[in-house]
Amino acid sequence: MALELVTLLATGLFAGAAIYVTLVEHPARVECGPELAITEFRPSYRRGAFMQAGLASIGCVAALAAWTQGRGTSVLVAGLLLGAAIPFTLLVILPTNKRLLDPRLDPRTAEAAALLARWGHLHAGRTAAGVMAFLLLGLHMLGMI
Repeated sequence: MALELVTLLATGLFAGAAIYVTLVEHPARVECGPELAITEFRPSYRRGAFMQAGLASIGCVAALAAWTQGRGTSVLVAGLLLGAAIPFTLLVILPTNKRLLDPRLDPRTAEAAALLARWGHLHAGRTAAGVMAFLLLGLHMLGMI
């Protein structure tokens, strides 16, 4: 049960932070215009990436460990869903991140605005995966699945 609680906590924190970024922080930064948005994105991304990668790793490992102790397939699925945020970020989102972090990117260009919009859509996908993992774990722990 302790490993499931660790998984639930890490997944809840991951999903909550991702929801905040998707619904509040990123739209607010974009609303300020691309130049300010990119200026704010760079330090925000560095801090957020460290936190979210750690939460995804902890949640995934705890879920896998709980599953090996017979805690159920839903725990495994939720852990893998949360853990999938890491390769998704590295393979799908990282090229956009690198371009947004590149000091040679002129934040006044249409490219900068397009990159910010793309990042927002990609991050929303990562958010959805985190929310689904959290709901799956919550339902499991309530004995509903």
